[in-house]
Amino acid sequence: MFKRATLLCVVLLMLTGLIAPVGAQDNTLVMARAVDATGLDPHTQTAFASLRLLELSYEPLIRTDADLNLVPALAESWEFSEDGLQLTLNLRQGVTFHDGSAFDSGDVMASFERILDEDTGAATRTNLLSIESMDAPDENTVVLNLSIADVPLLTALSSTNASILPSELIAEGDPAAGAVGTGPFVLDDWSPEEQTQLSAFADYWGEGPFVDGIEIRIIPDEATIFAALRAGEVDFAMLGDPLIATLPTDGSDVIINRAPDLAYHALMMRASVEPLDQLEVRQAISCAIDRQEVLDTASLGEGTVTGPLTIPAFELPLEDLFCYEQDLDQARELMAAAGLEDGFAMTIIVANAEPPTALTEAQVIQEQLAEINIDVDLEPLELSVYVDRWLAGDFTAAIALNGGRVDPFPMYSRYWQVDAQFQNTAGYIDETLDSLMNAGQVETDPEARFEIFAEFQRHLAETSPWIWLYNGFTYTGQQSYVEGFVPNPTGSIFGLSTVTLNR
Repeated sequence: MFKRATLLCVVLLMLTGLIAPVGAQDNTLVMARAVDATGLDPHTQTAFASLRLLELSYEPLIRTDADLNLVPALAESWEFSEDGLQLTLNLRQGVTFHDGSAFDSGDVMASFERILDEDTGAATRTNLLSIESMDAPDENTVVLNLSIADVPLLTALSSTNASILPSELIAEGDPAAGAVGTGPFVLDDWSPEEQTQLSAFADYWGEGPFVDGIEIRIIPDEATIFAALRAGEVDFAMLGDPLIATLPTDGSDVIINRAPDLAYHALMMRASVEPLDQLEVRQAISCAIDRQEVLDTASLGEGTVTGPLTIPAFELPLEDLFCYEQDLDQARELMAAAGLEDGFAMTIIVANAEPPTALTEAQVIQEQLAEINIDVDLEPLELSVYVDRWLAGDFTAAIALNGGRVDPFPMYSRYWQVDAQFQNTAGYIDETLDSLMNAGQVETDPEARFEIFAEFQRHLAETSPWIWLYNGFTYTGQQSYVEGFVPNPTGSIFGLSTVTLNR
């Protein structure tokens, strides 16, 4: 039955032009994914779908490898001063942008100035606020003068949101219009919600690319993507739905890559909105939710119930966190303490496709909260609309998949600090969270940092501004002749820069 459905899906796609025979593409990698980018500015984009495209054309100074180590990218090396108040970055020489201009220290300074400019709305601005000034002793060196010893700054500099853009384009006012970066692939054409054409950058400084280009096809249904993989009509695919990624591949040459993901699924609540401004109400919601059931139903158990930090070195036992086992009796007592025994109505916004499990997660939570008389209305939104609403803080609650980092501070400083970039989106702050974030930023002793962020996690769980649900896996599918791709726990597909097609 599955094979007949597969053939039918592929035939329909070929008739509509969405799929062409892979063999006709020569050395071009044909990739399929369900969700398209929502924009091309690496400094402002927050959607995973956008970052997965932009990381192929833009580059930061530092990169996170598959083992979660920080490794050189546009910076060959770096060094903090003895007091930690200066970070010297030694830039890679001989690098050019896609437009042929040379990369140098001026581009780094202009990019960071743009990120720090509040009018830009840069996603990682909060993580760079320790930069007081910058010096460029020469074309290949940038010195960041810091207001505090900022231990996690290197991790912040490894984000696609900290990519380096040409200074001349920044000066012209619309630097992202042509997606001019230093990365392995040049963006030739972007037809939103249809396809994207990338070509290999012949002057790329690094290893690869070993393919002539990448053709990205947007196929909204992941079951159809999987069918195309099995039929050999695409070379590579991004998969976000465990129900699809765990389907059998017997009888085909398809390989499914599966890696633990640092990203986390959460019910984000805005504690500035009544009645979520009452601690007892938020705690009641936390106690009423069976996180394991959400995971089992939405993701077939493909993942782990998690606290706020998914980084292995900072994880806490779940029993250390407030009400991580469903307790409906305690939930009802808390609702009564808030004077809301009869409940209230609440709307949760849900992105249609990022992640694919979002609607099911919301539906399970809807049923669970009904047990304590909370009437949940679900509002599905197109991804671009969802992102705009999310950034504006225009929601009461939202199902979200948020990115992880290898360090807790850049993972959460944009939410849980006073005046943080997304403080309005987070919808909650208190002195304890702010002080813990500040302490974790400057602490250098690993054991002391662990204790700071352990307290940070316990406090978040107790105050319950969000309900952390689980972290899952990052999935990709590929034909066996696609060689050299290494999955990354950050979800990055930058590894496509070094794949070969041994058809």
